[in-house]
Amino acid sequence: MFSTADKVAGQGVGSAYTELINLLKTRFSKDFDIRINKYSRSDLSHYHTINPSFYLSTFSKKRGRKIGYVHFLPETLEGSIKLPKLFRSIFYKYVISFYKRMDQIVVVNPTFIDKLVAHGLDRDKIKYIPNFVSTENFYEKSADEKRKLREKLNIPEDKFVVFGDGQVQERKGIDDFYKLAQANPEIQFIWAGGFSFGKITDGYDRYKSMIDNAPDNMKFTGIVDRNDLVNYYNICDIFLLPSYDELFPMSVLEAFSCGAPVLLRNLELYQAIIDGYYQPAENRQEMDDFIKRASQNRNILSDYQEKSRQASGYYSEDHLSKIWYEFYNDQYKIYKQDE
Repeated sequence: MFSTADKVAGQGVGSAYTELINLLKTRFSKDFDIRINKYSRSDLSHYHTINPSFYLSTFSKKRGRKIGYVHFLPETLEGSIKLPKLFRSIFYKYVISFYKRMDQIVVVNPTFIDKLVAHGLDRDKIKYIPNFVSTENFYEKSADEKRKLREKLNIPEDKFVVFGDGQVQERKGIDDFYKLAQANPEIQFIWAGGFSFGKITDGYDRYKSMIDNAPDNMKFTGIVDRNDLVNYYNICDIFLLPSYDELFPMSVLEAFSCGAPVLLRNLELYQAIIDGYYQPAENRQEMDDFIKRASQNRNILSDYQEKSRQASGYYSEDHLSKIWYEFYNDQYKIYKQDE
């Protein structure tokens, strides 16, 4: 494994990497000899991040069969980080060059396959494996536990809560989340996340001012440890992610796993992977309409809680462990055949 995904807090890439490492070490410690960021000889080298040192290592015969994990494409970085135009162009070419160095690509969303092919990658070398979350870390708590959590967070038991999380950036739809809070002063809005990229975050000054001047019913928690996120999913009435562009957000899977009703902007990629498990909204007005209806009649959320539980079963550790086990063994067989 080659990765620095866990070096910066608050990133979905880091969460996905952590989940996979934990799964492999817990379930397959006797099947796979896993080494992290070691340059000794290996049969398979799985690259989770695109560090220049990792790129250089791909030219070594010690790396065996090279597997690239695609969590983003150049176009998905727009609205996330602010880079000078010349450097941005060079960086985007580097990203694709890194992916082309791989013998096998794994994407977390099937809509990426055509886009990678358009960038010049071989379709036959691309495989879709979805993200997953551990139900040991993200799970639905009892009614009494939820009541105590609200008490701890100073949130009244009958208060309607809308929760979202992710990096504070335009791509995440944070502007709509903020405006929804302004339009619904009687509802508590909570956003967990911060500036993982620091001041190079696109629109940093504007979002910093937004956080500093948030209305009373809008709380920005900053980056929250993953072990504490489970509490927010459990005390919310609706999990809302108004992103304009996503890959396969870990936060949605975490919300599913906690049984939280999910409201999302109706993106094409969601239709490809989780259609039927969430309430879709085309724009902020539709989000507002659903939040108002649900806050006035909470019974309508029962169906969405059940949908989240069903989705959690499909994108569970149990299901994906079989897929990863077969994938690595298949890659090993190909490597041995090509030796």
